[in-house]
Amino acid sequence: MSRSWNRTSRAIFGAATALAVLTACGSGGEEKTAAPGSDGKPVSITFWGWTKGSKEVVDAFNASHDNIRVKFEEIPSGNAGGYAKISNAVKAGNAPDLVSIEYPMLPEFVSQGSVQDISGQLTDDVKKKFLPQAVKLTTLGGKNWAVPFDAAPQAFYYRKDLFKKYGVEVPRTWDDFRKAAEKVKKADGKARIGTFFPDDPSTFQAMAWQAGAQWFKAEGDTWKVDTTDAATDKVAAYWQGLLDDDLIRNNASFSPEWTNSLKSGGTVGYLGASWGAGVLKGTLPEQSGKWAVAPVPSWDGKPASGMLGGSTFAVTKDSKKAAAAVGFAQWMTTTEDGIKARIASGTSSAFPAAVELRPAAEQAFDAKFFGGQDIWRLFEDSGASITPNWAWGPSTGTTNTVIKDQFGKVAHGGTTIADAIEAGHDATVSELKKRGLKVEG
Repeated sequence: MSRSWNRTSRAIFGAATALAVLTACGSGGEEKTAAPGSDGKPVSITFWGWTKGSKEVVDAFNASHDNIRVKFEEIPSGNAGGYAKISNAVKAGNAPDLVSIEYPMLPEFVSQGSVQDISGQLTDDVKKKFLPQAVKLTTLGGKNWAVPFDAAPQAFYYRKDLFKKYGVEVPRTWDDFRKAAEKVKKADGKARIGTFFPDDPSTFQAMAWQAGAQWFKAEGDTWKVDTTDAATDKVAAYWQGLLDDDLIRNNASFSPEWTNSLKSGGTVGYLGASWGAGVLKGTLPEQSGKWAVAPVPSWDGKPASGMLGGSTFAVTKDSKKAAAAVGFAQWMTTTEDGIKARIASGTSSAFPAAVELRPAAEQAFDAKFFGGQDIWRLFEDSGASITPNWAWGPSTGTTNTVIKDQFGKVAHGGTTIADAIEAGHDATVSELKKRGLKVEG
């Protein structure tokens, strides 16, 4: 496990070099911190987020702490308008103190100067609690910009009762997955093994990550961008083939169409992440005991995973209460009470980035939905197999917006997955040049 994390860490460190120039515009935070309750009164902070169980966590914190009071506002998920809301609030000077930001978007918020350096608040003792990779993903330009919350290794969820009925073996490789998809369709012409999500580039990116793609590299002060490398092309061609042969569905993620297909047995598998366990449990309570989890298929059958999402908590640039905000974030991410409050909401299956909290998370999550399967051990193994060398760039918003728009045309034959990814590449290079950055790609 440690070798995998260390290789990934070196890749992220390289990206941090190119970000060093960008982070100069970020807020330092050294003169903006207010010690919790330093004047004898509670420090009041505001927190915006959308991750499941956030309200329950805030309620539990407020009930057990007198020196910090948290006011929570639920906002849309990042790609559904949450990031735009945060950015607009920062520009208007009325942003909350603490916000949820996923790993892929953090470099963009840092490069825009929207969040502040919290290195002075995040001690080495605290950072040691987290997976090294999670710390590196939140460390840019040698500074800490967010508190890691969860990790999100890929996983394959499947209807074990229907797999048994159709005589389908759980796939270990992507070749196996295609054969299983063919068998599912043959057994029931209305059923499919999984779904291509046209609205969610992050799922495709996780597949490319797993295959060894490297979309962003940094050498000195130059970004090298390549979203059309051999690994990505292989993944694009594979999924295009599944779509062309009608072996998978093409539905927006978590849409009524996707949900209804799962409920009816029209879709018998879900390629998601560790947090998907909570999604299925909350969405399909009537199917308790019928689902199981397996490692995501790999190209050669050996364990390999990308990471699909994963959240952090960052302090906005103008907050004068960084100490209190980071203190609350640390409680959410490093204490048993924090993780139990979130998972006890019944809608979360957060896989903590803090290693010591895994037992508490496992204990808090009722695995009856998965027939008592030890899904946490599987997530541990999947996390250890995350493919190294992937790094996020400072324009993920632009990259994903263009790819998402193009993915939406794939179902109608207007374009291909490969064309969509190439369009994302061109838009990314153009955006970085527009920002005055040195780019090769």
